[in-house]
Amino acid sequence: MSAIPLTEFAERLNHILPLITKEFFKRQTNKLFKGKLTVPQFLVLDCLLREGNSKMSTLAQVLDVTTAAMTGIVDRLVRDGYLKRSFDSGDRRVIKITLTPRGTAIVKKIIEERQQLIMKIFGEISEDDRAEYLRILMQIRDILNQE
Repeated sequence: MSAIPLTEFAERLNHILPLITKEFFKRQTNKLFKGKLTVPQFLVLDCLLREGNSKMSTLAQVLDVTTAAMTGIVDRLVRDGYLKRSFDSGDRRVIKITLTPRGTAIVKKIIEERQQLIMKIFGEISEDDRAEYLRILMQIRDILNQE
């Protein structure tokens, strides 16, 4: 493929990204994309799976939301049996958030389904192209993390 000007690249990317996202989401069959969980709720579950128990304030920082907004998200996840709250034994003002077995199971299932979909789609692309795509995505991630 020949080089294209940055403005044309931006126009093409601006057009194709929503289409790719829409088609990717259409193929998702899990609870996240059937309206059972919102994206912020999934991000909380995923963070707790990866990092373990967390304080409410830490989760709010990770998602870049207020503690009040995080309280609303966590309230719904507790109500639905995905999370539980407990008080820190050293300081009862500190609330620890923990995944329940149900929360662990759903987030693992969503991650597994997403991984299977990624493997299905990217299985049709050469290994070299996949490696290059991943390299570029990691470079984009690094640029975004710098800002």
